[in-house]
Amino acid sequence: MQAAALKRATDTKGVLARDGFAFAPAAMMRAQLAATGPLTDWDAFAASWNDLAFDSYLADHGRYRRRRHAVFSVTRAGPAVREVHQPHYQSLEYNALQGGIERWFEPILPAIGAGATLDTILHFCNNTFGVLAPQVSAWHVEVHQFRIEARSDEPGQPTPEGVHRDGVDYVLVLMIDRVNIASGTTEIYASSDRRLLGSFTLERAFDAALVEDARVFHGVTPVEPIDPSQPAHRDVLVVTFKRKD
Repeated sequence: MQAAALKRATDTKGVLARDGFAFAPAAMMRAQLAATGPLTDWDAFAASWNDLAFDSYLADHGRYRRRRHAVFSVTRAGPAVREVHQPHYQSLEYNALQGGIERWFEPILPAIGAGATLDTILHFCNNTFGVLAPQVSAWHVEVHQFRIEARSDEPGQPTPEGVHRDGVDYVLVLMIDRVNIASGTTEIYASSDRRLLGSFTLERAFDAALVEDARVFHGVTPVEPIDPSQPAHRDVLVVTFKRKD
């Protein structure tokens, strides 16, 4: 399904259930979040991307990715509870480039982790993914702040591992900011035969992609600066929901 068709959809859950992925344009996504809870600290939330640490685990030794990370537990009806800081781990099956090791990233700042915006986003995810998986009573949730920087001599790689799955149940990718950036197109592929199912570009704050990880592969094309003489970055929030055993 192409982006134009996805933009006509008003039922994010229905599109996700039918196709295994959905693109929610900014106006739709912001309205759905606002209907879920407050976004009163959005400005501080978005500004916190200016205080991310370099990702030191990149296999290509690039200096284009900054990030912070946090883990939450979420139950069907309860609030999101932040867990003690812990590493991010993916097996080599899901990340052949950087998997198989514990990766310790700087934690998401306490005020951001406890703020209204992130709580609303987690509540929205719980409502959305919970409807699609009503048998799941508790989720292991990981939250990642990513900034991908691009320079004339080093394009940024939003997904250096290439087209992949994350080894979770559901994924939300929410655009926070995009400055002087070209490309960065999200591509969705069938898990059975790697056939391209759709592509779209997160361009504005609140543009979002939702993915059912077991059904599709996803990747994002490299980003380059529009004006090589000026700073360029792509900021996104990635939230993954994985059912607890």
